[in-house]
Amino acid sequence: MSMSGNEVSRRAFVRTAAGATAAAGATAAGAGTASAQEEPDFEGYLDGIDGGYADLRGEEDVTVEVGAGDGLQFSPAGIWIDEGTTVTWEWTGQGGDHNVVTDTQNDDFENAHDFNSGDPVSEAGHTFTHTFEDGGRTGYVCEPHRAVEMFGAVAVGDDVPTVDTGNGVEATVPQVPDTARALAVATFMAMVATLGLAFFFLKYGGDYDEQ
Repeated sequence: MSMSGNEVSRRAFVRTAAGATAAAGATAAGAGTASAQEEPDFEGYLDGIDGGYADLRGEEDVTVEVGAGDGLQFSPAGIWIDEGTTVTWEWTGQGGDHNVVTDTQNDDFENAHDFNSGDPVSEAGHTFTHTFEDGGRTGYVCEPHRAVEMFGAVAVGDDVPTVDTGNGVEATVPQVPDTARALAVATFMAMVATLGLAFFFLKYGGDYDEQ
């Protein structure tokens, strides 16, 4: 059974149009979709503390600087890691003598881990390591600099309380600018119009010989 070139072209067009329309629809839908982000809830322990936060899950070994920034910070100050991860605190040599000790005065949340680097030291390159086998949250401190709030915190495992981050709205989802959403919709509509015109010309705009 023979098919005209017109029929072949129309069938090819339909297949192409279906794929293009699906792709365009996905683009337009994606313009308004994003996933929520979360961090461990340190219950205010790190509020106002410099040094930042890092989600380091998936890494077996991580490093935290001791004496970062102005010499009186841990960096990252807050970390989220997996059970079994080894954390190495490395001294920068800035800010004087430091140590790393579970903060027994912390009453914001449970201290699930107990560690102590010993006497304060100032030597650059000095390190202290601890492997976190169990889940939970722990706050720690540099004892000589408690008064200036040289604090850090570690959350271990997925079974820890979390908070949504971003714009402060419950179940926060990053917002896509209206201009980006409008551009995606306009692109979708333009593709639909173009495909419609192409189909019209394929059907009515010319003669095709039998194959």
